[in-house]
Amino acid sequence: MDKTVEKKLTKWLKLQKKACGFYLNLSVFFGVLTGLSLMCQAWLIATVLQGIIIDELPKSDFIDHFWALLILTVVRGVLAFARERASFQAGAKLRIQMRAAVLDKLAQLGPAFIKGKPAGSWASIVLEQVEDLQDFYARYLPQVVLAGFIPLIILVAVFPINWAAGLILLATAPLIPMFMILVGMGAADANRKNFSALARLSGHFMDRLKGLSTLKLFDQGEKEARVIKKASEEFRERTMAVLRMAFLSSAVLEFFAAVSIAVMAVYFGFSYLHHLDFGHYGAPISLFTGLFVLILAPEFYQPLRDMGTHYHAKAQAIGAAEELMTLLDHPSEQLGGDKQVNGDIQIEAKDLSVYSLDGSLLLGPISFEVGAHEHVAVVGPSGAGKTSLLNALLGFLPYQGQLLINGTELKQLSLSDWRKHIAWLGQEPQLFHGSLRENVAMGRELTDSEILSLLSKAQIVELAEQQAQGLDYPIQEQTAGLSVGQAQRIALARALAQQAQFFVLDEPTASLDSLSEQAVQATLTEATIGKACIMVTHRLENLSAMDKILVIDKGALVQQGSYQALVKQSGTFKQMLDEANSVSEFDIDASEPVKGDN
Repeated sequence: MDKTVEKKLTKWLKLQKKACGFYLNLSVFFGVLTGLSLMCQAWLIATVLQGIIIDELPKSDFIDHFWALLILTVVRGVLAFARERASFQAGAKLRIQMRAAVLDKLAQLGPAFIKGKPAGSWASIVLEQVEDLQDFYARYLPQVVLAGFIPLIILVAVFPINWAAGLILLATAPLIPMFMILVGMGAADANRKNFSALARLSGHFMDRLKGLSTLKLFDQGEKEARVIKKASEEFRERTMAVLRMAFLSSAVLEFFAAVSIAVMAVYFGFSYLHHLDFGHYGAPISLFTGLFVLILAPEFYQPLRDMGTHYHAKAQAIGAAEELMTLLDHPSEQLGGDKQVNGDIQIEAKDLSVYSLDGSLLLGPISFEVGAHEHVAVVGPSGAGKTSLLNALLGFLPYQGQLLINGTELKQLSLSDWRKHIAWLGQEPQLFHGSLRENVAMGRELTDSEILSLLSKAQIVELAEQQAQGLDYPIQEQTAGLSVGQAQRIALARALAQQAQFFVLDEPTASLDSLSEQAVQATLTEATIGKACIMVTHRLENLSAMDKILVIDKGALVQQGSYQALVKQSGTFKQMLDEANSVSEFDIDASEPVKGDN
């Protein structure tokens, strides 16, 4: 990974630590107290052994020391537990806030942005990648502070009793972070590639799982299984590369810590054998001095070793942060104002141009009006820009020009208030895993009788009446167990519950059989009486009842007017209507005998 990018990601990660609250500082505080209590234990042990072995004092003189050691052992355990809890809470608060930020950002960017990636990739970001930030905030960041504090405190305690031991500690300390950095240089890049592979695998697997029946019917099941196996193997190899780096880092740190402690032990050993005579301040090196320093030596390196051990958490977090930062820093159109929508809905577009989130022109410039209580159909070839127009009206896509709702620019409206006035029904309704009641109410406080009334209007009430669970009938994931018509009518009941003044319909009957289509269309006709409505459709034969038709082709508004006016004009609408009404060469009158029949 480029060093500039890595520094940028590291800086971004550190900026997020305010989400951890005071728990991060609390973790450091408990860590420092643990280090101080350990130094007290080392002093007590060295004092007791010096007194009993060298000074030959009775053991009874050290009863208080033994009690203090016992109490400090309990205190260290409590402090270690408290530090772990504080660290976990710091990471947990960060993850909760980060997931909320990701979901809020996705909601802000809208479905047009989300469809740019498979659902599995978004699941990987929200779940795995946010989860992998835990150790960075819970362990690595507190350990960085402790790696500076605790060795410094130990040096302050060691230098006054033996300057040579202090110099050995001071000289060998940089070896551990230096080799930690050297070993960990490629870890962030390895983790980044690992997360990319995981996102691809998640998206690939979910897409194939949803389309399993199609793959089976086209006899491509084995081929796709081999593709998934290859992607899984790629992910396994990248995961093992990350683990190799983690194990290598730990081994290197343990080796240099052991060498440094060995140097300290050799110095004191030769000093006691009178082969070395320096480092003290005039008085001979006592057993107390040697024991005190040698007990503290491992603890001097331990924070540095722990920081090295948790360094892979930093590399892991940097790998996870790349996509998170890209998502959270993604520019979004600021449509939300604070103005409210009042009265019957009227829409006026003047030189309206709709753009994708990456700035590409999707539609326009176009101008049109939707009057109060007016029903407008939007037709045109596939890919002409019809759905882009609806997404702009719903506040999901940026636009230029004017888009006035009751005379107020859409960008100045409160989007949440504006959407309360909208009932939306698409061609692929999204029902959620939950009960029939929950899918209709969608968080609203509705009574069972009100929900049954809505289901009756949508002509799907028999589903609740025929099931033993009634309104508690479970809707499975991906609407499993329901037909397309049933799902569409449940979505229609949900739309009717909105009590909206403006209906936005995107091919509401495109996937339905004729009976379901008639039922849905009849309900919509009744529901939209006295309300504004804009409907995207390919069904041209039922448009005579619409007040106005907008014809869009290749991102431009090529015709508009009533059905009766457009059928008399030559142009795109007349051409589409003729194609829809033309008789296929395969439509043969069954009443006429075919030549050659006997």
